[in-house]
Amino acid sequence: MTPLLTLLYEGCRPQDARWALLGDTTMPYWDWTMLLVVFAYTAMQAALYYLPFGQVEHRGKDEDGQVLRYNINGLHAFVISSALLVGMWSGGVFQACRITGRIYSLVCACYVLSFLIATLLYLHSFKKQPFSQTGPLLRDFALGKDINHRVFGIDMKHFFMVRIGFMGWGMVITCYLLAEIEKDGRVSLPMLLVVTFQLLYIVEFLLDEASVLPTKEFTQDGIGFLMIQGEYIYIPFYSSTAAFFLLQRPVQISLPSVFLICLLYGAGFAIYYISNGQKNCFRKNPSDPAFAGLRTILSPSGQNLLVSGWFGWVRHPNYLGDIMMTWAWTLPCGFSSVLPYIPAVVCTNMLRERANEIEEACEEKHGEAWKEYCRRVPYQLLPNIY
Repeated sequence: MTPLLTLLYEGCRPQDARWALLGDTTMPYWDWTMLLVVFAYTAMQAALYYLPFGQVEHRGKDEDGQVLRYNINGLHAFVISSALLVGMWSGGVFQACRITGRIYSLVCACYVLSFLIATLLYLHSFKKQPFSQTGPLLRDFALGKDINHRVFGIDMKHFFMVRIGFMGWGMVITCYLLAEIEKDGRVSLPMLLVVTFQLLYIVEFLLDEASVLPTKEFTQDGIGFLMIQGEYIYIPFYSSTAAFFLLQRPVQISLPSVFLICLLYGAGFAIYYISNGQKNCFRKNPSDPAFAGLRTILSPSGQNLLVSGWFGWVRHPNYLGDIMMTWAWTLPCGFSSVLPYIPAVVCTNMLRERANEIEEACEEKHGEAWKEYCRRVPYQLLPNIY
């Protein structure tokens, strides 16, 4: 992942001498200060995990039969973190350019810290499972040995997914926006679109934070180096490539283009939000009167499969909405370079592959009922196309 990030950032190199105002134009690969920044952010989020706000979810049990407890207060922690960041910037204590001008160092610091944390969690896992019962060392280190690894009452997977991945993404794009103000004295329309779209996506995720708990990634996958590195690097930096590109290569955008991009994002957001809401509510209470008019198929597993509503349109409408939003916050970059579009292409392919994985699992679980569903709803993502 790091070589790909290097390619992206090299392709975004500024052509404007004003960039010298932002500090290092050489983008140093290592700065001990950035390691302290990442460590401090991680420690702060660990402390905010114990905020007496939000709600508490109880899902599943650990090896000892104890019910697992999750603090669902990510939105509160995000508001506090964002207010602290903007407040320090407004008071002159913090300069966003000190972060954005050392992105290589920040990414490398995240890589180092994620490696150290993964190593500590791997060693800690031997308290539960003797070495003789483990699998290949490299595989266990990369993919993780435990699914529900907890330290001081904090579920590590939940912590890294929400506090480091999504909230870190929000912190990074906020720094890009503040750095543009430092550089140009204003916020450009393309940057405003990108940051607004991504912040709305992040806030929506945090509003429905508990929805991550029943997902396949959360309930079946281990927590190892690959997962931790992805939350420290892939989500915050790779996902924010469009904002970084605009910070260094500003573009102009016409009002008709703004309207069309907003329309694309709005439609994607509506599809994503409403279809996810329908899916989650149906899972919790299939007999809810709100679903009385929807057609279903009874599965041998005892569950019902929706074959109307959003999931009668395509089989994965939530992924379609996700893809539309990703392209909407990339289009403000214009077409002077292909580089800011790489994350959108990768995201589209990743969600397509994830849809295939889900369908394989559903066919194994639901058998003929799933085949009948696919017959009635023949398209995965795009009606009449794919």
